[in-house]
Amino acid sequence: MKRRTAREYALQALFQMELADTEAREAIDNVLAEKNEESDAFLEELVFGYDNNKEQIDSIIRQNLENWTLERMGNVDRAILRVAVCEMTQMEDIPVNVTMNEAIEIAKIYGDDESKGFINAVLSKIKGSL
Repeated sequence: MKRRTAREYALQALFQMELADTEAREAIDNVLAEKNEESDAFLEELVFGYDNNKEQIDSIIRQNLENWTLERMGNVDRAILRVAVCEMTQMEDIPVNVTMNEAIEIAKIYGDDESKGFINAVLSKIKGSL
């Protein structure tokens, strides 16, 4: 599985975990079953990485929001930020700029017209604080 695909599946799993109060393993399994795919270590690292560190990741996002709250932003944008911040803080082998570009590209696909700019602004601020 390509890393972009794993990031997209992680977004879908986190979205499901929040909206349906699904456990991480079940959310991954649901996404993979829907796509008829096998699991992937990078996908699992992203989903479990967020699930095991959600307070820290959400705190980083909250500290870098201006005129927004985490709860007020769209579900898709929130999930994209969570995947990206997990990757930025826990995966030292991936350059931060790559993570940011991937998150922006995914926002173009799954978010609304404002998502890519919003994601870029928040991640740029987070990058400066790491």
